[in-house]
Amino acid sequence: FDILQQIALSYQFVGRYADSIAAMDRALAIVPDSVETQDLRGLFYFFWKADTRPPLQAIDAILAQEPSAIAVAADTWFLCALADRDPATAERALVAVGDNACWSEGVIRLSRSFGEGLLARMTKDEARARTAFEAARAQQEKIVQEQPDYGPALCVLGLIDAALGRKELALEEGRRAIALTPVEKDVNNGSRVLQYFAITAAWAGEKELALQQLEAGLRAPNASQMLSYGALKLLPFWDPLRGDPHFEQIVESLAPKGNAASSKK
Repeated sequence: FDILQQIALSYQFVGRYADSIAAMDRALAIVPDSVETQDLRGLFYFFWKADTRPPLQAIDAILAQEPSAIAVAADTWFLCALADRDPATAERALVAVGDNACWSEGVIRLSRSFGEGLLARMTKDEARARTAFEAARAQQEKIVQEQPDYGPALCVLGLIDAALGRKELALEEGRRAIALTPVEKDVNNGSRVLQYFAITAAWAGEKELALQQLEAGLRAPNASQMLSYGALKLLPFWDPLRGDPHFEQIVESLAPKGNAASSKK
């Protein structure tokens, strides 16, 4: 079972979601009530097909069978609610997140406060968004002060500063994070920092830079879930680039062949 989970994660690292899901199906045949595997299977399906139904079905099953275990899948629940532009469900998911990260991918960890800011911005509640992002910044700044040369923490700080409209500071932090974590020396962390800087650039209003970084991020050795077809197509992280022909072309190029799935509306 553990080996199959590791195989599934290894496939995901290189963007092979179909193979990853197949490995998880084999794992679930052995331990069908594994909440973590059910959650990841649904999440990977979303990233692959831009379809929130499988992960939300897994969430519903967890809530029905073992509601106390929902914290394990709360970040997936939150992400899917954002993808569906469903603020009421996103609020419920944030409660389930508790003090944990609203989203994490390897070394990139986005706090619950960050998630609250993202949700508030999606619902155009700018006052709440600013308060939440300021809280997220205070938390993240403390982490950066403790580890000033740790690129991933600085990368997240840059993303938060972009959310707060501190454009130049955000871009400076993002670039320094990349310089501190070169892909050539640190494949995993370097890939993530490079990839998330694309979001920072987009939020800072630097559309061309964001598109350049997005393409660079897609070429990085380790695939990012946040740069998957599902994430690019549906998540609000990428809203500043929507409608741009170059961005839309990139999104469509990542669509699985014969993809008939669409997000749940």
